[in-house]
Amino acid sequence: MSERRGKTTAGPRHRRRRTALTVGIPLALTAAVTSTYGTGLGVFGEGAGQTASAATNAGSATSATAATTAAAAPAWAADTADGFASVNSLGQNGTYGGRGGQTVTVKTLADLEKYATAEEPYVIVVAAAITMNPVGKEIKVKSDKTIVGQGTSGQIVGGGFFLGTGVHNVIIRNLTIRDSYQGIWNDKDHDFDAVQMDGAHHVWIDHNDLRHMADGLIDVRKDSTDVTVSWNKFSDNNKTFGIGWTENLVTDITIHHNWFRETEQRNPSTDNAAHAHLYNNYLQDDPGTTIKSSYGNYSRGSTKMVLENSYFQGMNNPVTKDATATIVQRGNTFSGTSGRNESGGTAFDPKSFYGYTLDKAADVPALLTAGTGPRTTIGTAGAATTKTTTKAATGATGAAATTLTVAKDGSGQYATVQAAVDAVPANNPSRVVISVKPGTYRETVKVPANKPHVTVQGAGASRKDTVIVFNNAAGTAKPGGGTYGTSGSATVAVEADDFQARNLTINNDFDEARNQGLSGHQAVALRTAADQVLLDGIIVDGDQDTLLLDTAAKDRLGRVYVTNSYVSGNVDFVFGRATAVIDQSVITLKKRWDGTSAGYITAPSTTADRKGILINRSVVNGDVSAGSFFLGRNWHAGGDATLRPQTTVRNSTLSAAVKSTPWSDMGGFSWKNDRFAEYKNTGPGSGAASSDRPQLTDSQATGQEVADWLGTWNPTA
Repeated sequence: MSERRGKTTAGPRHRRRRTALTVGIPLALTAAVTSTYGTGLGVFGEGAGQTASAATNAGSATSATAATTAAAAPAWAADTADGFASVNSLGQNGTYGGRGGQTVTVKTLADLEKYATAEEPYVIVVAAAITMNPVGKEIKVKSDKTIVGQGTSGQIVGGGFFLGTGVHNVIIRNLTIRDSYQGIWNDKDHDFDAVQMDGAHHVWIDHNDLRHMADGLIDVRKDSTDVTVSWNKFSDNNKTFGIGWTENLVTDITIHHNWFRETEQRNPSTDNAAHAHLYNNYLQDDPGTTIKSSYGNYSRGSTKMVLENSYFQGMNNPVTKDATATIVQRGNTFSGTSGRNESGGTAFDPKSFYGYTLDKAADVPALLTAGTGPRTTIGTAGAATTKTTTKAATGATGAAATTLTVAKDGSGQYATVQAAVDAVPANNPSRVVISVKPGTYRETVKVPANKPHVTVQGAGASRKDTVIVFNNAAGTAKPGGGTYGTSGSATVAVEADDFQARNLTINNDFDEARNQGLSGHQAVALRTAADQVLLDGIIVDGDQDTLLLDTAAKDRLGRVYVTNSYVSGNVDFVFGRATAVIDQSVITLKKRWDGTSAGYITAPSTTADRKGILINRSVVNGDVSAGSFFLGRNWHAGGDATLRPQTTVRNSTLSAAVKSTPWSDMGGFSWKNDRFAEYKNTGPGSGAASSDRPQLTDSQATGQEVADWLGTWNPTA
């Protein structure tokens, strides 16, 4: 922003519950499973539009036949599993589900069961909450199926799925499966699981919300093998995740990036597994919560377990093993745990079976609270270690996208990102994907307004592999005279509509400490001044004024959707007049150049007739002092009294760094005359409603959801 702005730099409860549980999952995640955005914000967007919907009577046992399409499946259908589900064994080379089969969209139980039990391959898009009838029903899924929820609206209520002997090549993804609980905590009469497999192989269970079932959330039984369980939320359950119960040493299973919270036992319990690889999981038992953990990871029988870079918070008996079992521990973090924490014996080298990349254990809580469970979009983001095969994207006209490659070593078509942008023809009618190979590209990049439908995408396994960085600041001298100013300092500037950035890092590494004599320390990493901008799975890093979300003009709409990303900074580091959503992401607070802790996250400059900044289902944290950061302040750019700056922070986890009075005045304007509010935030930085801390009512919150910000735009891959 301008350096002239005058700123300083509930149903029956069981016996284990100690208090009444008013919400079935952590409040920070409520919106992820209760807000139904419909097809407008679905996972598949325009790709799903190629399939007609089934009857809208969700949950009915009587249904019309779901329409199918022979058209090519959208890019998300090309995703394949990592971990043991990716290996070549038992006549199955990896797990890719129904890819290659027809895509169908279902909203009724009859249609879901029809296609899930068919012999031929299908990609089955669940686009509604489907109630099982009778309660506890488990659909018997056949081989070669992908069952995936549309956005956050795909839900299975009161039952689940069963994969029998020989069933293979099945993906269950992006669903909420919930509420078969029959009021008995240690229920031995109702075997109502979310997902049960008996003798299945090559199964991938990914990005689901599994909770409140009568028995297990996942049961991997009777020699099932080659299974990967990744990026799921497990909550509000007793016998959570059981593996084995067989005398045979057959099961090979990978369990990574899962969040266990409010679960008592089997987190997981692994019995007689030949190879169990557990890494980057988060097991959380907070004091005063309603369910007390009995134990965490359990290696039983003759299991060989490798346990890496996981985070155990407050768990009782976090890691246990039988005398006959083995556990090799590496790089795990234990915070406030008690009881058994065991290891011993030799196990195996997971990398002899498949490749994988570990996240740091310290990053796991923030990464998983923001990134697990159903997502509004599925792509390369959400799991940097997920192996993804991506088909060509489609452009605005539905034509296959053009792909341009960038590589510093000369192996691509272009050596710089800007050169590839320059090669995009003016007024291009369809999508152009600029695939940037791993490396650090020290350059500035500008996507001009006459080059819409551009995607800049890192080609590495992680968003950290591809970095675009420069160090201009507002006061940096321009070669032709003058200085860059705040907006001109951006490392990457986007002025073209329908822009996407994926799987990369955008950084401004201006060094304030070494440039104290320079006037104007605002240093933008990414500036957008366009409509329909999707930032998916990226890192935006800087200090002051990191992410400028603007519009092409004051009277122009500029919508931005940021998902599964990291944004870091210290002063006003998310700012501008755009209508912007930061969803399921991590906002990292940084110290100032001199080591002090003080700052502001948002500085909206919203016009009175627009929505401003919405932070939704995200995490605010950082290595800064408690009570040192405001959630935001009201920027009336140029002293414009007609503006009505807006920031809403909802259903997010706030660290102790957030002030108890989280909003601040700016430029002589009182924030109380503008639009600042919270809704159902959690964490030590959250607080009760007061005149200094406005909270939305439930009724008001229904008008401040993602769909209200984005309107008719469907941000899709």
